[in-house]
Amino acid sequence: MIMTASNKIYWIMLEKIKEAVDFIQSKLPGKPEFAVVLGSGLGKLQDEISDAIVIGYEQIPNFPKVTVKGHSGKLIFGKIEGKNVLMMAGRFHYYEGYDMKEVTFPMRVFKGLGIEKVILSNASGGVNPSYRIGDAVVIRDHINMMPEHPLRGHNDDELGPRFVNMSHPYDPDMIDFVIEFGKQNGIEVKTGVYMGLQGPTFETPAEYGMVRILGADCVGMSTVPEVIVANHQSMRVFCISVITDLGGPEIQIPVSHEEVLSAADKAMPKIVTLVKGLIASGV
Repeated sequence: MIMTASNKIYWIMLEKIKEAVDFIQSKLPGKPEFAVVLGSGLGKLQDEISDAIVIGYEQIPNFPKVTVKGHSGKLIFGKIEGKNVLMMAGRFHYYEGYDMKEVTFPMRVFKGLGIEKVILSNASGGVNPSYRIGDAVVIRDHINMMPEHPLRGHNDDELGPRFVNMSHPYDPDMIDFVIEFGKQNGIEVKTGVYMGLQGPTFETPAEYGMVRILGADCVGMSTVPEVIVANHQSMRVFCISVITDLGGPEIQIPVSHEEVLSAADKAMPKIVTLVKGLIASGV
């Protein structure tokens, strides 16, 4: 095989993934069933883990470093509802300066650890008129408006296909379970389409309007690249978003990162209940 620049980058990345997987496996007493990725302000989910083993990102070979407030930068292994979970407290974003292969590096590592189920969370801005700040929204689909694709470049069929089926990027059984579980526990759960934009600026009123016109219900700066790579690896994906601000041409309320974190914090109890229910269900 002719070694192109793309191929070389790919083989270097494979070696980096293996180094990270080997290191993490050496620290864990068991195999995780779920990977859980915590978004902005959703760090309190980590308090639900028992028998916790904490690994700082700085300890893990080749792992990027977090630079965003509200993302603590550690892997936490332990149990939630009796199930082994590996929680990622702090994710990486394209706007931090990482390329998409770095942003999605943890998804590759999770697959290397044998994890097949991924639960993602994020904070997003709502453009659906029925949404309110603090709503829990189960993401059923997304629109990718990021400027770089995580699967661009050389593809190895052992990791996943060149062209990935994205007809069901978010697992329908997980979605159905959480909606019904929410009803049974008195938690209103909404569903919606998430649009991923580059960031780091919050959207202008006109941009919020564009998001709505293009068919999304909420918008954020993460998640979509991770979901694409997880689907590339045939992992089952669930995502829940907290609506932390509202926007549109007719809504011009200033928003700050601190307000986003505050809104996410207030919504935490119901997010914790829903995620714990999903993990316990075995769906």
